[in-house]
Amino acid sequence: MRALRVLSAALLALGLAAAPAAADSSPSPSESGDTGAPTRAGTSFRTATEVEQGQTATARASTGDYLYWSFPADAGLRPTVHATVKLPESHAAETWQIDVYDGLRRRQACQYGAQTRTAGANAPSVELDCVLRTVRAWSEPWANDPLPGTYYVRLTALRLSTADLGQAVETELRVESKDMGGAAAVDGALSEPLMPGIATRAGKDEEEDRAVLAGLEPEDGWTSGWWSDRWIWTAAGGVLAALAGVAGYRLTRGSGRPPGAPPHA
Repeated sequence: MRALRVLSAALLALGLAAAPAAADSSPSPSESGDTGAPTRAGTSFRTATEVEQGQTATARASTGDYLYWSFPADAGLRPTVHATVKLPESHAAETWQIDVYDGLRRRQACQYGAQTRTAGANAPSVELDCVLRTVRAWSEPWANDPLPGTYYVRLTALRLSTADLGQAVETELRVESKDMGGAAAVDGALSEPLMPGIATRAGKDEEEDRAVLAGLEPEDGWTSGWWSDRWIWTAAGGVLAALAGVAGYRLTRGSGRPPGAPPHA
């Protein structure tokens, strides 16, 4: 019985230790505010507008334009890209699509979500979603796994009628991530993000922009490393296995006494 009480106490302590970690993974309302969110989009990879995760970026454009944004994603996160296009009052059927590329301009497949959608004639808006695969801390050279770094989002219309080209639209983009925890941890890590990405900054001459490295990074910095909560569960499993062994030994030792024999000293 004593071994069982010790086992119960260990399980309770494990639950209390894991609860704060799970609570910290969800952002608070203040962290997901839209203060300072971008109100324009780039027209190429080089001019992509940087967006913090949790912000809602907006932009006005014309049908037929290519709109680009960029955002940072770290290891262990599964990013989700939401896009909404508010269409003009009168239009024919239109097909819109979002594509996501990593810092090496490799197109990343959507795990699930409506990446391409067709809005019927005179529909007020169309919504798109792309849930990426979990970002890995490292990958084999031949693999196309998503790695820590800058990611690019491209939004455009694929099929339009000639009469709808150039009509004004309003777009919204929001990127959020889910922390997948130790289940997504792998042995090994990158010491630096895969690719910091390229952004544009206004030069001394207001009409001239210059290309620089993207300045955004995850709120807590690039955290790729050897530590993950998988180590907690591994250590806890070892402790529980040891307690189970002690309990089994005591039960086996007790059942091996002859009937009426006094307990062992």
